[in-house]
Amino acid sequence: MKAYRSMVLVSSDPQSIEKGSKIVFETLQQEIKAFNLEDEISLSMVGDVGRHDAIPMVIVYPEAVIYGPVKPEDVHFLVEEHLYKGRIAAGLQASNRELSGRIAWLSARKGTLPAEKRVVLERAGFIDPTSIEDYIAHDGYLALGRVLSEMQPADVIAEITQSGLRGRGGAGFPTGTKWGFVSKAKGDKKYVICNADESEPGTFKDRLILEGDPHAILEAMTIAAYAVGANEGYIYVRGEYTLAQQRLKTAIEQAEQFGFLGNNIFESGFSFRLHVHSGAGAYICGEETALIESIEGKRGEPRARPPYPTTNGLWDKPTLVNNVETLANIPPIIRHGPAWYRSLGTPSSPGTKVYTILGNVNVTGLIEVPMGITLREVVAIYARGMKNGSSFKMAQTGGSSGSIIPASLQDTPMDFDSYAKAGVSLGSGALLICDDDNCVVDLAKVLLNFFRTESCGKCNPCRIGNERAYQILSNIAEGVGTLKDLDDLATLSDNLYQLSNCGLGQTSATPLRDSLNYFRAEIEAHIRLKVCPSGVCSMSGKSYKYN
Repeated sequence: MKAYRSMVLVSSDPQSIEKGSKIVFETLQQEIKAFNLEDEISLSMVGDVGRHDAIPMVIVYPEAVIYGPVKPEDVHFLVEEHLYKGRIAAGLQASNRELSGRIAWLSARKGTLPAEKRVVLERAGFIDPTSIEDYIAHDGYLALGRVLSEMQPADVIAEITQSGLRGRGGAGFPTGTKWGFVSKAKGDKKYVICNADESEPGTFKDRLILEGDPHAILEAMTIAAYAVGANEGYIYVRGEYTLAQQRLKTAIEQAEQFGFLGNNIFESGFSFRLHVHSGAGAYICGEETALIESIEGKRGEPRARPPYPTTNGLWDKPTLVNNVETLANIPPIIRHGPAWYRSLGTPSSPGTKVYTILGNVNVTGLIEVPMGITLREVVAIYARGMKNGSSFKMAQTGGSSGSIIPASLQDTPMDFDSYAKAGVSLGSGALLICDDDNCVVDLAKVLLNFFRTESCGKCNPCRIGNERAYQILSNIAEGVGTLKDLDDLATLSDNLYQLSNCGLGQTSATPLRDSLNYFRAEIEAHIRLKVCPSGVCSMSGKSYKYN
């Protein structure tokens, strides 16, 4: 690529676009041209860079100066001062408060948060996601080239297995093992599906990858297809992610033009085609078999298993389904090798994990850190502590289906096995941090309300159980609960987990289980004393009867 004196990045996440980042970008183009700097300045729009209080945001390299919020009328001064005269445009810099983890990585200057270990998000917020040339210049498609020129399908699966990569969608199933199942499955046609139906409340890590580095998913899916013997794939994207869908479609067109998708890729004899499929807003379609039903044009309801998608998936053909974050790990593993990947994280859960930090903390946003970090470290270092000096009470991990983690488990390593041994789950990576002003009964009630609404209704345990659990929690929150309700909640929790047809019903029991295990005294205070220790529940004495 051409060498430039400076690189200018303009934030282009949905919030930035809503606040006028496209106009800022166009004005920058005009001003750079007016100062005859086109040959010296590289100007690009980049995805979400992790900070939303100062958008639209303009970042200038190599100085790594962050300006924001920038208005169109500010652009002339910014270009004249910084890009033409070579000095900081005083008054336009973002505030001096501590910056979020991703901005800290971009700026790499003293006084900011510790550097993250970026593997999945290595390019997001750094390259132009609409430029295949930018992706190629940053090692894009090198892994695919190596796979098709040097490796047999079995070699690819062996490397992924040796790396120890586990599914990042929440279950943590070994990725290489799943690929091996599909590879060995019999069939004249196989498919690869990227599950990008990111509908967990509070989770937006997949959106950032899709919007900021779409070619990484295309490259990973092509490698996966070669490894398992598939020649067609689908990216099932959440319907609300319109920008992600646009960028994926653009990336597919570019990849086909450059010969990275389509027939006879790299003259290897291997062909692969990709389609983008928009979801319709159903949370249940995050479950892989419901997702497959949706692609087939049917109602999004889970299938009975076995058989599993690895042998009987899309149109009853062997199908590989992987999450966005899981796939984004594939190219780096192929480029750097399994040993490099195993040097990150923990022995049983190698690599990094992308977390969404939300709640009562001083800094929110996305971070990518090695597996095995503790919740206490996340809150103290990356979230810069609890807001207003409050105390940590609990954290809900992994969106609505994740565990409610008490303060006593703050020092448990955040990896699949350590959390499983502690009786909790890591989930998809959303971390809702709560202080003492939050009530566990209210939190559980909100989560159960979500599940009773999103249940597809196919199986009785989920359809009836979530509704009944919500009504019991509502009674407890209103001050008319009884101690027998706690036994009923425990029974419902066990039945939901044991008898539900799919992961939605099974994991909907998690908030009930964790609330009873770790916060029973607080729940009993609502029943015995008719008070909410956190002052959240109304205690109005209204009863919700189940018919």
